Amino acid sequence: MEQSSNYYLYLDECGDQNPANFDPSFPIFTLCGVIVSEEKLHELERQINDLKQRIWNSTHIILHSRDIRKCQNGFEKLFDLSVKEDFYVSVNQILGQDMYVIICCGILKELYIRQYGKMNDVYGLSLSFIMERTIFYLDDLKDNNIFLTTIIERRGKKEDKALFDYYNRILDTGTYWVKSERIKKYFKRFEMKWKKENIVGLQIADLIAYPMTRHILNNEGVNYAYDVIKGNIYQKDGKLYGLKVFPLK
Repeated sequence: MEQSSNYYLYLDECGDQNPANFDPSFPIFTLCGVIVSEEKLHELERQINDLKQRIWNSTHIILHSRDIRKCQNGFEKLFDLSVKEDFYVSVNQILGQDMYVIICCGILKELYIRQYGKMNDVYGLSLSFIMERTIFYLDDLKDNNIFLTTIIERRGKKEDKALFDYYNRILDTGTYWVKSERIKKYFKRFEMKWKKENIVGLQIADLIAYPMTRHILNNEGVNYAYDVIKGNIYQKDGKLYGLKVFPLK
């Protein structure tokens, strides 16, 4: 039996998924996916852990975008500007490598509410987009033995059940563009992990979700973090397939 090619899809969100919770200062929900092969994942894990060990003398600290920006919850070392520069240069070097692929969906809440109301399902919509574009990317690899594991951070009993229901519904019904059988060809396993489990793939998705969100909100503003990662957004036939903004402005 031919050995499977293992790939991972890590998912992280930015913003509140409930359209009824509308914050005019941050009017968006973003779901960001990072696809990586098992081989490249091991190398990314090594590089991230080397960075943690060098700055914190430990690999146990968990990279979280909000804590990093605010220099809190273990990131107080970044108040030292020399340490901060070392950290950001190293993170940018790691994330700037061609070792993973980004597929991201941003829902503009104000426009969405105007057109579809407050009771619609923005998480399920975002997940369906990411799953179908993941399939397009995996098709491009022309490997008939891909085994994809989807990994997302646990939130709580109610939230976790909702996430699992979203996933299973898409598996069972498919999307507008992709039939159920085609989805099931790749999507083999779904796992939920706690933040404390220190999953490097989830931390990379977390670091990427915020600059992607800022870019969607203002694609003309200065966004160095986005400039570092934009080359990894999935492209197909010269088009940016890995970034969906809905509804269009």
